[in-house]
Amino acid sequence: AACGGEDGGDAGDGGGDAESASTLERLQEEGTIKVAFAGEIPYSYEEDGELTGATIALDREIFAAMGIDEVDGQLVEWDALIPGLNAGEYDAVSAGMSILPDRCERAAFAEPTIMYTSTLMVPEGNPEGLSDFSSFEGNDLTLAVQSGAIEQGFADDIGLENTMTVNSAQDGMDAVSSGRADAFSLTNITLSKMVEENPDAGVETTGGFVAEVDGVKQISAGSTVFRPEDTELLEAYNEELAKIVGDADRFEEVVGEFGFTDAERPPEGLTAQMLCDGDLEAANEAADQADG
Repeated sequence: AACGGEDGGDAGDGGGDAESASTLERLQEEGTIKVAFAGEIPYSYEEDGELTGATIALDREIFAAMGIDEVDGQLVEWDALIPGLNAGEYDAVSAGMSILPDRCERAAFAEPTIMYTSTLMVPEGNPEGLSDFSSFEGNDLTLAVQSGAIEQGFADDIGLENTMTVNSAQDGMDAVSSGRADAFSLTNITLSKMVEENPDAGVETTGGFVAEVDGVKQISAGSTVFRPEDTELLEAYNEELAKIVGDADRFEEVVGEFGFTDAERPPEGLTAQMLCDGDLEAANEAADQADG
């Protein structure tokens, strides 16, 4: 179920075992994989010098089952994650990156690992009564969005005019705290965690929501990302991922300490290919069947 991968091939033409199988075999031989992480709590970040987070915890379990016992991290700015991957600076991106068609053209996404909803971070008391992106239509309120994050794309698709771009979640919270923005939008898990850990920031969140563009729910999921040519590595990863995502208890056992629940477990039937194709009708149908 590669998005952009070829049939068992690799970057070289005719390289055979020397190329196509080499990434997985090399990693198994070395026993270590280097992954890029984005420093976003609670997905992938460092705490007291230790690499941690929900996507890191998932990947440690999966790679260990693949015979790769160590996961080393490299902190990378969000917009540079895929370019660095394709440049060979690391062998995977473990940041819970949302599966989007334009990204699938440049990299290969594993099957969904985590479901997303968005939220708004607002001043305490939510003085403007904001709830979702529709709250910014027809007024001069300012919404902060993180560069490269899916919420920036939603705001653009909806046609919101009064937006400001920030480089990090911390910058977004600062923009709201200082009054430079009326709200900051990012994933519900991330901003809820930030509010919890910054009780003196004078901010709160408005609750999770699924963005709608032209009346269509923008169902969103993230996963680990690989180079398009590393299909053997991707297939081995997906095989082990399915064992965790398909088991509610196992999923929560791995990521529960980071605030994730069964609500963030991808529904059966939702595939990376649906999201790579932008087939939201099929994605929503898969989610609805799981709910019902």
